[in-house]
Amino acid sequence: MRKTITVFTLALLALTTLAKDPGMKKGTPDIVSLSVLEFNQDGILFIGDSKGAKIYAVDLDDKIESANDKALNVIDLEDKLAAMLGTTADNIMIHDMAVNPKSQNTYLSVSRGRAKWTSRWETPNDLEDADILIKISPEGDMSEAKLENVDFSSISIPNPVDPSIQHRWKKGATLRSDAITDIAFDDGKIYVSGLSNEEFRAAMWTSAYPFKKDVNANTLEIYHGAHGKWETASPVRAFLPYEINDKKQLLAAYLCTPLVTIDADKLENDKHVKGRTVAEFGSGNFPIDMVLYQNKGKDYILMSNSALPLLLFDPADVAAYKGEITEEVEGYLAGVKYTPRSGTGVQQLADYNSKFILATQRLPNGKLVLTSLPKEWLYP
Repeated sequence: MRKTITVFTLALLALTTLAKDPGMKKGTPDIVSLSVLEFNQDGILFIGDSKGAKIYAVDLDDKIESANDKALNVIDLEDKLAAMLGTTADNIMIHDMAVNPKSQNTYLSVSRGRAKWTSRWETPNDLEDADILIKISPEGDMSEAKLENVDFSSISIPNPVDPSIQHRWKKGATLRSDAITDIAFDDGKIYVSGLSNEEFRAAMWTSAYPFKKDVNANTLEIYHGAHGKWETASPVRAFLPYEINDKKQLLAAYLCTPLVTIDADKLENDKHVKGRTVAEFGSGNFPIDMVLYQNKGKDYILMSNSALPLLLFDPADVAAYKGEITEEVEGYLAGVKYTPRSGTGVQQLADYNSKFILATQRLPNGKLVLTSLPKEWLYP
């Protein structure tokens, strides 16, 4: 019996060792800005640092699995965070949100910069560098997640946009805040959208995880139906990897608000890649977040926006759409249809558990809440 236990233990240890990122080291990562957050299925947190132009993989030692299927609701979120951080609610600004799929702990990247807001087009990363990571348990307990003495690894983004370049129409902002705009992890690979220092600035970087030295860099070009032209300077704002007709695609949303498919197989190093515009969801808006979820065995994608309601669309409709928008559209909408869902003021989204999507939402009274959206309610 002792021998059997020993063999089993050694086998389990070997599997654990294989699963661990061999490039990780223990210490304190030198993160300048907690710009973007994303988890993989193993509970590893990826942090996109726009100012430092790096992607960090951090093991938060948060891997106790939860089977919770209850809603999470936190009223007066900014007030509670302000009390924790010794400031006022009007200074609290949430940059991004991600849920650990193992523990269902929710993580927020936070700064004290909201009072700087002067335009509806500004993003949190334009205004301040997020330097605080907050953890919220499924029971609603809040604590600061210290990024000290943790296991981590990192890669640098090659040729990110220069920090000195001013934004063309956002007063006081530099393009460096958009060096990293979104991150997605899929099938052992990390995808990173943002702005490069190339002539065609819009970029997508890809890397295997665990990280290796090589990072593929691609410039992107898309046709913007509302603007009536091909564009290479606007970054992807939110995206998801998704298999369409047996091919991996990135479903990407841009400012004002085209939806584009990008063939993942074409993301070979130093290649210029054109996306296929399949929808125009409405101008005067920028997408904030996208989440893929299942309800009754069917996939749906939900998008939150700065000026539009929640947009729900079916990836099967994207797969069935054979056209491409290459001319200026007449009117407000074109291509793949969406279903509007009420959700005024919804900002960050994350797939929470089997029954709920988690969201931050600004209420009519000005309060920000962390709220759970029932997946059955979102069903079209």
